[in-house]
Amino acid sequence: MSREPAPVSLPVALTIAGSDSGGGAGIQADLKTMEAHGVFGTSAITSVTAQNTRGVEGFSTLPVEEVEAQCEAVLSDFDVRAVKTGMLAEAPVVRSVAEQVSGLEIPAVVDPVMVAASGDRLLDSAGEEAYADLFTHATLVTPNTDEAEVLTGIELTDDESAAAAGEALREMGADAALVKGGHVPGETVRDVLVTADGIDVFEHPRIATEATHGSGCTLASAITARLALGDDLRTAVGGATAFMERAVRYAADVGEGPGAVHHLVELRNRAARNDTAEAVESVVQSFVERDVSALVPEVGMNVVGATPYAEAVDETAAVEGRITRTMTGVKPNRGVRFGASSHVARFLLSARENDPSLRFAVNCRFDSDVENALSTLSGEVAEFDRGAEPADVKAEEGSTMGWGARRAFESASGTPIAIIDRGEVGKEAIVKLLAADAEELQRRTLALLSALEAREPDEEDEEGA
Repeated sequence: MSREPAPVSLPVALTIAGSDSGGGAGIQADLKTMEAHGVFGTSAITSVTAQNTRGVEGFSTLPVEEVEAQCEAVLSDFDVRAVKTGMLAEAPVVRSVAEQVSGLEIPAVVDPVMVAASGDRLLDSAGEEAYADLFTHATLVTPNTDEAEVLTGIELTDDESAAAAGEALREMGADAALVKGGHVPGETVRDVLVTADGIDVFEHPRIATEATHGSGCTLASAITARLALGDDLRTAVGGATAFMERAVRYAADVGEGPGAVHHLVELRNRAARNDTAEAVESVVQSFVERDVSALVPEVGMNVVGATPYAEAVDETAAVEGRITRTMTGVKPNRGVRFGASSHVARFLLSARENDPSLRFAVNCRFDSDVENALSTLSGEVAEFDRGAEPADVKAEEGSTMGWGARRAFESASGTPIAIIDRGEVGKEAIVKLLAADAEELQRRTLALLSALEAREPDEEDEEGA
């Protein structure tokens, strides 16, 4: 018997850009990003490049009539909700695309691909001038620092100069401008959005990586996808810049060059939630069956698991209410849910800043017996001293765990298997075990328990002594 079809209605977006054979930028990046956002991506290719993670080896621009034919084929059939332009290659193509976009009553995001990351110009002066007409039909233009300087003549060094460049781009006809700050030196990346309603700055920590090829295409297509989904402009930009931060931090290690932006990172992260929660539940069940009472601290024990690309507490699964001792062993107070832990979760996230492969953690009681048992495990044990914690860190709620993790990793030669917090007056001493996977965390914890039990003298020996 045949099954009933169940078609899904998806918003459609169109990208008009060049093809990247390396898959990190251009049409390939745009379509991956749109799909990751739940948007059906269509395309019109303007040029074909031969490139990989090491660089561009050659490219060829398609005839204008072929670009127009692709646009017509898409726009005559699909209910396109938003359009994005990328590398348009030559002035005739820019002018043709401006004409195509002028008749559309949908959001248009223009990424003016003019200057490569190396600083090389990708368009001649005629092509740059042709963008003036396209800007008059743009909902948003997204130049990087070099492109904004070429377009406006303003040298970008800070938020004020970026805002001035944004205003100049609006005067050229664009409804809004997002001046990207990735090329401006500093510990943070500050993207400045200039609209008729004012200025918004989206700030993110700078990530020490060279795997940023295609980041401009990916950001613009993420904004386009969100606009196609119905977001307002500010919400779309905020969501897209957060998406980019994760996509760059967890870049795909492919090719012999720096690698590529991970376009599906958010999708993969969400897809891993169920498996992560189940892994935590499995570890908790093994602790109940083995009875880890001897390792449960007074404040209770918790097992925390982070999704592969976790950046926040609500992306970590833990026992709601912790694991506590009972008359017959240990028992979780309630079930496993995301965001259930704050203390151990923040510590795990801080540890991941030093080693992103770490995904699981458990807090255990700590005393001299546990310290001796830890010495039997294979791996380095680090610690931090709360007495050395700066006053400003103590005053900021939730910051102790981040400070402690950093100090512990600084004192270790590699990734420690456990980190000791000896506590302070009124604070219980704790040791946290870390692992890259749930099975490793379970083995490590149960090995610690076995070593602790083997070292504990029995009651007759104590009485005889």
